[in-house]
Amino acid sequence: VQLQASGGGLVQAGGSLRLSCAASGRTMSAYVLGWFRKAPGKEREFVAAISRSGGSPDYANIVKGRFTISRDNAKNTVYLQMNSLKSEDTAVYYCARCIQGQACLRSDEYEYWGQGTQVTVSS
Repeated sequence: VQLQASGGGLVQAGGSLRLSCAASGRTMSAYVLGWFRKAPGKEREFVAAISRSGGSPDYANIVKGRFTISRDNAKNTVYLQMNSLKSEDTAVYYCARCIQGQACLRSDEYEYWGQGTQVTVSS
């Protein structure tokens, strides 16, 4: 299983970015997929997760209302639409596949990780 994240970049505060994560290997439709981020000097933190069917997404409170997670199982791809970006959203963003049967809100519940994509928000 390989996960390839893309779409990061430099954006001004208030702007938007859309991250993509393409998966290869076994079909991803049977798994919850999530996004995490790690800012310099901070622990990796949960951002969002989406169920196998694409419904019932979970979000960290700090991104709720600004970020939207979605997936296209036909393309084995998960997305993270980020709007109203703030400087504190600056981080490396990682996509990951959750271990089946887990709540999928903590990083130790995920078994496969993408390489990360840098998001930098300038104020």
